[in-house]
Amino acid sequence: MRIGFGQINTLVGDLAGNREKILHAYRTLVGQGAELVLFPELAVCGYPPRDLLFKRRFVPDVEESLTEIAAATGEVPALVGFVETNPAPNGRSFFNSAAWCQDGEVKICARKCLLPTYDVFDEDRYFEPAPAPVTCKWRDLNVGLTICEDLWANPRFAFHHHHEFDPVETLAARGVDLLINISASPWHCGKTELRESFVGEAARKCGCPTLYCNAVGGNDELIFDGRSLAAGRDGNLVAACAGFRESLAVVDIDAPSATPLHPTYRQREIEDIHDALALGLRDYVVKSGFEKVIVGLSGGIDSAVTAVLAVEALGPENVTGVALPSSVSSEHSRDDARGLAGNLGITFHELPVAAIVAAAEEALAPLFKDLPRDATEENLQARSRALLLMALSNKFGSLLLTTGNKSELSVGYCTLYGDMSGGLAVISDLLKMKVYALAEYQNRDREIIPRSTLVKPPSAELSPDQKDEDTLPPYPVLDAILEKYVEEGWSSRDLIREGYDAKIVRDIIRRVDLNEYKRKQAAPGLKITPLAFGVGRRIPIVQKYVN
Repeated sequence: MRIGFGQINTLVGDLAGNREKILHAYRTLVGQGAELVLFPELAVCGYPPRDLLFKRRFVPDVEESLTEIAAATGEVPALVGFVETNPAPNGRSFFNSAAWCQDGEVKICARKCLLPTYDVFDEDRYFEPAPAPVTCKWRDLNVGLTICEDLWANPRFAFHHHHEFDPVETLAARGVDLLINISASPWHCGKTELRESFVGEAARKCGCPTLYCNAVGGNDELIFDGRSLAAGRDGNLVAACAGFRESLAVVDIDAPSATPLHPTYRQREIEDIHDALALGLRDYVVKSGFEKVIVGLSGGIDSAVTAVLAVEALGPENVTGVALPSSVSSEHSRDDARGLAGNLGITFHELPVAAIVAAAEEALAPLFKDLPRDATEENLQARSRALLLMALSNKFGSLLLTTGNKSELSVGYCTLYGDMSGGLAVISDLLKMKVYALAEYQNRDREIIPRSTLVKPPSAELSPDQKDEDTLPPYPVLDAILEKYVEEGWSSRDLIREGYDAKIVRDIIRRVDLNEYKRKQAAPGLKITPLAFGVGRRIPIVQKYVN
């Protein structure tokens, strides 16, 4: 049995473009001998469509596009994800469905049973759940059809949710001969192993080969890694597609020898992070209609890593680096920014901000008279830089990338309307020590990021001889606490009981909670951890709970 995986990169709302990709992939895979072709969840419209679903013509247009796709199919079936109107007078207006298209028409529709409402998912807002999974007869096989979350009911894979029933158990009881799951499963660190585990367990539970076709590409904050796979009836992996790239692959699941795994299917975590961020950056920029980006180069590690990712995603000809030294900027930081730009081969400009800062201070002097200097004056520098960077972005039509990391964003060590200004926060889900690890990976073949950038103490350079550790705990300590408090939900009592200094813990938690308002105004960030700031974290700004 030769199965074609149409692991394609769709654009939300681009019905014509997605249809063209689907049909091109279908024709290609059939030409390569596929007997059945699979596409990801909601491939017709892209995932996640969110409130586009509430636009009056959106779902009818999706269904019309599916009709055109089905009309182009022949004897070889294609299973395609789409949005289906719910004809019933009650319940949600739509189903998250998969269409079995064959011989020019839609033969059967399978509807998603389990609707995720945790982390970045809010499917219960839009879709009506199906009461049970669907099977269809194909050749002499009883084929079970499931969609994404339908495979996640196992308690071992539960996060903050519990499902009323397990569609896989239902299908196992019916005696299916082949289990299919089409998915749009966003990636985060550790997801590859989890996914392989639940697909393997589903195969063992049903006692049949299991096929999993996943989306790939970046849509807003989410990054889909692909890595579609096939498991044998014993649950062992027999084939897998590429990670973080489109893949049209035909897999013979009856072959005596396993199909070789793509080299990017299993990688070290830092390689996955690199590939995920490069893909997410590229797709966010290109799908938003931009060609070029601007990065403010401070001579520090964060802007350096962001600039390297931008070059790897878009090419050096599409990246401009801008250094914006103030009166307190060190010469070595200016040298590092210039050296990085030279190593990358990008356009580089240096625009001093001292005169702008001085003019702002002079204008404010009558009101600030007799008041001591504090973070207000420091922030004038960051906001002066944002003024110039946004002007360049406007004038040249280039997207400004912000360069703050998750450690800074967590505790508010960033300036609203200053260094937080921009269109995409590339490394906002990367804790500081992971930023260093990613920089070392970027330098694996040659020195791109100057060594001096990697070894000097990190500093915002908003006052003379300033260092981050003047205000923050050492980053290894800070990151460990943030990972547990922000991502894993630990309380201060849990952390103190674990051995962390009580004063440091309470100070960090206070800062995290106080700075929710800043994060609500931050640029969208690329999600690479199980819990990122942004759409998946919904903490109230005005609240008084202290734990």
